[in-house]
Amino acid sequence: MALIKRQTSTTVPAPFSFAPAQTWDGNDGLWSTFIVRIGTPPQDFRVLPSTAGQETWVPDSEGCTKNDPSNCGNSRGVQPFNNQQGTGFLNNESSSWQSLGVYDLAFETNLDYENNVTYAGQGLFGFDTVGLQVENSNGITLNHQVVASIALKQFYLGIFGLGVKPANFSSFSDPQPAFLPSAVNQSLIPSRSWGYTAGASYRLQQVDGSLTLGGYDASRFEQSNVTFPFGPDDSRSLVVNVLSILAESTLSGTANMMSDTILSFIDSTVPEIWIPQAACDQFESHFGLQYDPQTDRYVVNDTIHSQLKTLNPTITFRLAIDSLGATFQDIILPYAAFDLQASYPIYENPTNYFPIRRAANSTQYTIGRTFLQEAYVIADYDRQQFSVNQASFPASGTLPPQHIVAIHPPGSGANNSSSNSGSSSGLSGGTIGGIVVGAVAAIAIVAALIFFLLRRKRRTNTSTQLDTYPADKPGDGQPNEDYFPPENKLPTGHGSELMSDARQEMPSPNPVYEADGTLKKPNAHEMSGQSSPRGHMPELYSETHPRAELEAGNKVARSVNPSDHFYELPGDDVSRSGGSPGASPRFGGSARGSLGFGISPGGSPHLSPGIGTQSSGTARSPSPLGLSARR
Repeated sequence: MALIKRQTSTTVPAPFSFAPAQTWDGNDGLWSTFIVRIGTPPQDFRVLPSTAGQETWVPDSEGCTKNDPSNCGNSRGVQPFNNQQGTGFLNNESSSWQSLGVYDLAFETNLDYENNVTYAGQGLFGFDTVGLQVENSNGITLNHQVVASIALKQFYLGIFGLGVKPANFSSFSDPQPAFLPSAVNQSLIPSRSWGYTAGASYRLQQVDGSLTLGGYDASRFEQSNVTFPFGPDDSRSLVVNVLSILAESTLSGTANMMSDTILSFIDSTVPEIWIPQAACDQFESHFGLQYDPQTDRYVVNDTIHSQLKTLNPTITFRLAIDSLGATFQDIILPYAAFDLQASYPIYENPTNYFPIRRAANSTQYTIGRTFLQEAYVIADYDRQQFSVNQASFPASGTLPPQHIVAIHPPGSGANNSSSNSGSSSGLSGGTIGGIVVGAVAAIAIVAALIFFLLRRKRRTNTSTQLDTYPADKPGDGQPNEDYFPPENKLPTGHGSELMSDARQEMPSPNPVYEADGTLKKPNAHEMSGQSSPRGHMPELYSETHPRAELEAGNKVARSVNPSDHFYELPGDDVSRSGGSPGASPRFGGSARGSLGFGISPGGSPHLSPGIGTQSSGTARSPSPLGLSARR
């Protein structure tokens, strides 16, 4: 009797639900922020998640000058430190700070062009301790993380990078890992994955953003049936084909804002939607917008703003895996998602604006944070794929309890789990123990009943015995919530047939012959053999007839070659399975940064991951200012 090795039970970390700060910040709209702690003792900052970045950036103390408003530090997300409102990070107050020097940011460079508000600049980089959430709140804390303090106001708030690429500095030969893979390596989260929606200040009574590391919150979205493969450029992984942008109930009715499909990058770092100028012209016409060349933005005057709020247009983004659009996902945004205000230093006074930007070329096509108010993105770096789901806002006006689902890496062998956050049941340990004992007893009774029924059925059944037992569920590391469509699931493992000491053949109305052609003796048993995958029937083996099958009707051998004889059992017409498909080969691989990046095993007609040359991280050049720029 073949034995199957039992899988060893291992403890795996749970996903980390990054609690929002429950504040709304920004000079280009109201955005739900999250608190990070930098340094020793910790200095707190309210920051925005960045789906494009992989480092932690916070405002520098020199970013606010005497010409700025008095609330400059607070408006940039700087929390009080030592009971005083600061203006930015004070690295000389952190005992764990290790300075690297002033380097180019090397970020969002594709969005820079002549006469545009640039994202280029430098930052003071170093290593320091980074923690998530305020102190003593069970947040994650990691040492020796890459931190940059930046003075320029293009990145008005700090950012927390969700990417996995390591950072490279010219004075170091080894790349520095990002926060997400570092948390995985220290067994603080189960995988290099996350789920994020930006939240919506206009929904219900302000719905905070949601960010889960190592999993996702299934209570915050309506599941999509589309899975997107990562793009071939590891600095622009989350790319989608935008087939159309349909606007309804505008000042002039319904119209498609785009005539051609474009390939866009989902990037929560920036607020706007960057699209071709022809599409911007359509928005300008149908929404009554006015282009401001000084800021490269579209503003909305008070009269038009009032009309649009009354009409309440909707804007539908149709996203697809490829330009053919055979499989697509619609994300619908209300006008309120585009009804933003820009303030200092973009405008001296708060000004209504519509968050679209003119892209100079195809490298600038970007879907920014505005979109993520109504979308929930799940990114899985281990499988090189992501999904874009419609964010859900219950009509009842109250968000349901969290439903956190873990994403485990392929081949981890961990059982996936989910948890609901809500009110505690308050059960005592004895009560819980009683429930467990009762549950075990109930399971034993049900198992005994099933065994009795199956045994009885086996004795009375006169038809050919069929293998109907399902394959055992393997611990394949797939999420137990179907956040990717069914066709992308990996093939399940093969189970073995149930065995017993006495394996009786089913009665047959016709004579039954053995492999050597002799009449079967009463009360004979089948030969034991190796367990086999479902769908494959092993051939009987004997010393005299090395490979033989039993054949219905004919009692003589049907030869394949002089040494091999095959027989088949008599009975009804039963087709033989052609076998089960094997698992797809796992591509080894090229790394994102210096970390190993596997390609998703299995696959689907929708998944065709790009396997190209991957960089070893984000390379930076030191600023000519050097360390003299910072004392």
